[in-house]
Amino acid sequence: MDLNRRLFMLAPAAALPIATAKAATAAASAPVSDDAALIARQIQELNDAITYGRAEVWARYLHDNAVFTDEEGAVSDKAAMVAQIQPLPAGISGNLSTQDFRAHRFDDIIVCTYIIDERETYHSAQLHCQYRNTVTWVSTHDGWKLISGQSLALRTDPPEFALTPAQQQDYVGVYRLSGDTTFTITRGDGGLSGQQNGARARVLKAEVLDLLFSPGRPRYRYVFMRDAHGRVDRMIERREAWDMVFMRES
Repeated sequence: MDLNRRLFMLAPAAALPIATAKAATAAASAPVSDDAALIARQIQELNDAITYGRAEVWARYLHDNAVFTDEEGAVSDKAAMVAQIQPLPAGISGNLSTQDFRAHRFDDIIVCTYIIDERETYHSAQLHCQYRNTVTWVSTHDGWKLISGQSLALRTDPPEFALTPAQQQDYVGVYRLSGDTTFTITRGDGGLSGQQNGARARVLKAEVLDLLFSPGRPRYRYVFMRDAHGRVDRMIERREAWDMVFMRES
């Protein structure tokens, strides 16, 4: 399991050793109960246990019926999660900070939701990721146990690849998906923009040559294909892994 997948269930604290005071500060930043503050401290123990490979800590705090869904959709039960707790590999380090932490209690259940801001050093490369986590703790005769959680990776726009005016002009035109669905790309002083069937125009930027994106819509990509003469003749609107092929008309 990689670093991100080993961290998806964490709450207001760091994945690697960071002062427990940080967890307390995160917990105090929202109107949470004493029990929620206790949970924050227990989470810090879970965090430290990841660093040192102390699987017994996870075995103690996980409910026997615990289930987690990570940001890639993989589901793990308690046994699988405990088995994955081992020291971090050499060359990997990092820390997490908590943003927008909220805790809500419903009788013997506390639900926490928050954003994990991850700063990771991966063999000298610097990575920055964010996750929206939602976790549920239940009160038992053995104390509070973590019973469920889910993590969503918050997507961001890629770095922009600077296109020359001539390269931008290559994509200008009208592309048709069907009889009544077209996508029009125009070029102005601010660069490229695209609009479907006359709807609001959206800015288009290049990720690499022949691959455009619209800022603020990281699930979408626009892939351009060329004919034997090097002219753009198709635009593929890629939504996640699903493609819609628009043929160029002009």
